Amino acid sequence: MTTTADNPLRNGVDTAALFATIDAVRADPELAKFRFRATNRWVSGTHNESTIHGFYGAKQDMDHRVASTFAADHPAVLVGEDNGPTPTEYLLHSLAACLVSGLANIAAARGVNLSEVAATVEGDIDLLGILGLSDEVRNGFGQIRVSFTLRGDEPEKLRAVVEQARRRSAVYDVLTNGVPVAIEVDAG
Repeated sequence: MTTTADNPLRNGVDTAALFATIDAVRADPELAKFRFRATNRWVSGTHNESTIHGFYGAKQDMDHRVASTFAADHPAVLVGEDNGPTPTEYLLHSLAACLVSGLANIAAARGVNLSEVAATVEGDIDLLGILGLSDEVRNGFGQIRVSFTLRGDEPEKLRAVVEQARRRSAVYDVLTNGVPVAIEVDAG
């Protein structure tokens, strides 16, 4: 897909809106401050559900067009009922989704055409840490690997878009640099 005066879409991204957003934020950096949220409720055992709907951004509270609800659970082999992916699998999904979404915007902004984008994200985890059987083994992933299949413009342009998506990914940043997490408890 190409960008023309009549069709500002490239790879399904409205490039005019993308550049207008960048210009608006450049003019008023307060527009860049967002707070995303998810609410979660326990169902039973290791089964729980998260809902993502409201968020704050562009100086106002907003809602997504549709609330999204996601079940999480552990597989039966880990004492769950397998009512949904594990929380760590959602983390892998978040990384893939953030990289691919960013990649699409970056490609559109740079005039790079895409015809196929696929990502596979794998994470290795040793349960000895989570199960409290070893203080030497971390509780989370020991390694995460991302592999892309890209088709479109020349391979070097596609590689450059992936690299820029990695540099600008919020999820990649949190995973590789960490972030303080405050936990507050109201135990009634």
